[in-house]
Amino acid sequence: MKKAILATKVGMTQIFNADGELVPVTVLQAGPCVVTQLKTVENDGYSAVQVGFVEKKDRITNKDAAGKKTVIHAHGANKAEQGHFKKAGTTSKRYVREFKFENAADYTLGAEIKADIFAEGDKVDATAISKGKGFQGAIKRLGQHRGPMKHGSKFHRHQGSNGACSSPSRVFKGKGMPGHMGCVKVTVQNLEIVRVDAEKNLLLVKGAVPGSKKALVTIKETVKANA
Repeated sequence: MKKAILATKVGMTQIFNADGELVPVTVLQAGPCVVTQLKTVENDGYSAVQVGFVEKKDRITNKDAAGKKTVIHAHGANKAEQGHFKKAGTTSKRYVREFKFENAADYTLGAEIKADIFAEGDKVDATAISKGKGFQGAIKRLGQHRGPMKHGSKFHRHQGSNGACSSPSRVFKGKGMPGHMGCVKVTVQNLEIVRVDAEKNLLLVKGAVPGSKKALVTIKETVKANA
């Protein structure tokens, strides 16, 4: 892997390409990401680049006259995290991820990775947490067919047969049934970047990208380059 970046999902829109065709795109705020640590084979057993994304406030603890501690920004970076980012010469970051770049040795602490590492026409893989749908039935969750919708039918959107009653006298593990849907890690492969706005650090990716608005999205060069 040579190129990757962290981004947040802005939303979807549509643009016209050079041929005048209307193309649906997902707008991603890609970077700037800051290199917060360099993993080496000598120290860590593998080579990788750790990057941080999105500013995060520091946790501050104050003491009153009675010596009682008051925490400001309870969800901010603690002292250990602050020290980690201080070594890289950068402010605290909300998201921290590692990328195993082929050219990891070329990066330096505090260096920025921006949207311009990608170009129009590049193929990428997008990874994010999908939208949560709650508890859903077998039709919406698994695409199963419904039953007859006539008045006398007592089987409309209910799940079908779960198996024979006498043998094997049980439901097989993994049987598709109603349950929790969404809110899982999803990767969509081989998406095309149709436009790069280097000034605003925006990537316009053709089609849909998993996740809700403001969700963290990991963009990597695709593993299916020849697909």
